[in-house]
Amino acid sequence: MKKFVIYYRVSTKNQGKSGLGLKAQERDTDLYLTNYALTPYEVIGEFTDIESGKSSNREQLALAIKTAKENKATLLVSKLDRLSRQVSFIATLIEDKNLDFIVSSMPNADKFQLHIYAALAEQERDFISMRTKAALAEAKANGVVLGGLRDTTNQRNKALRQQAQDRAVDLSSLVLPLRDQGMTLLSISDELNKRNIPTARGGAWTSTTVKRLIDRVC
Repeated sequence: MKKFVIYYRVSTKNQGKSGLGLKAQERDTDLYLTNYALTPYEVIGEFTDIESGKSSNREQLALAIKTAKENKATLLVSKLDRLSRQVSFIATLIEDKNLDFIVSSMPNADKFQLHIYAALAEQERDFISMRTKAALAEAKANGVVLGGLRDTTNQRNKALRQQAQDRAVDLSSLVLPLRDQGMTLLSISDELNKRNIPTARGGAWTSTTVKRLIDRVC
């Protein structure tokens, strides 16, 4: 019988308390077990951390890995970044011959493909960081005062993010079932527009704004 150890991770205490991030991960895990896992199978443990993906020292992850190894079970996660956002840490897990793990959202990916995906994701994050720093340096060189209205700007941005988050939560019960039915992002955006449901900023939906909403609740 195939054995699984399931690992979940949310980044904030609010996500942990609300179950928002956990529900999405549980749904993806259930989809994998229902559609891809060989039967019969057994889930012998579930572990959850409420910590950033940048941290490699997570108590529940360590317990999940230990349990999987001791029972010759497969570690199952919903997305690769739930394990870690660091390619070096992912590489360590991949090289561990005593550990087998599967990513629900990429059910057919082998370890080599997962390593490449992790490396590309880290490279993209590094580039975004460099691009932001370069833009700030250019603005400063052109005489833009970066700190003068920072508090006001931060407050406004915080309010906009919260508004978008609240909107995403409100619409998740509609959007996520449509996604799970196999509808594309574009089809979902068309459906929201047909129902005259505006985005958080009052605009029309596109595939990009639908993806952002899904990312917020998942």
